[in-house]
Amino acid sequence: QIPKKHKFSSEIKMVYFFTSSHGYLIYMGKDKFENEDLIKYAWPEDIWFHVDNYSSAHIYLRLQKDETIDTIPKEVVMECCQITKEHSIEGKKKDKVTIVYTDSQNLLKTGDMDVGQVSFKSEK
Repeated sequence: QIPKKHKFSSEIKMVYFFTSSHGYLIYMGKDKFENEDLIKYAWPEDIWFHVDNYSSAHIYLRLQKDETIDTIPKEVVMECCQITKEHSIEGKKKDKVTIVYTDSQNLLKTGDMDVGQVSFKSEK
């Protein structure tokens, strides 16, 4: 079951957010410009999700206090993966895709990258 979709407006324009079945906050950029804003404004406790090898929305899961990437309930990880796959034009057409996720602090953005593009500081 995919959570209800909402919109909010602040410094980041028209970013979507969801509430997971376990009460977690999930943010999503709908295009490369919103993804770029999310890269810039991610919190240390955010976990980033993306479809591997395809263009997709950037999905951020806000961890709750004292949680780590290893303690996220499996149902919440699956919800984030479903949202990520659904918001990939090519990925949603595939039966299976690989979803990558990492701490937002592991994202690497350099000046020579395209808008919305990221890499990783370390492959975990």
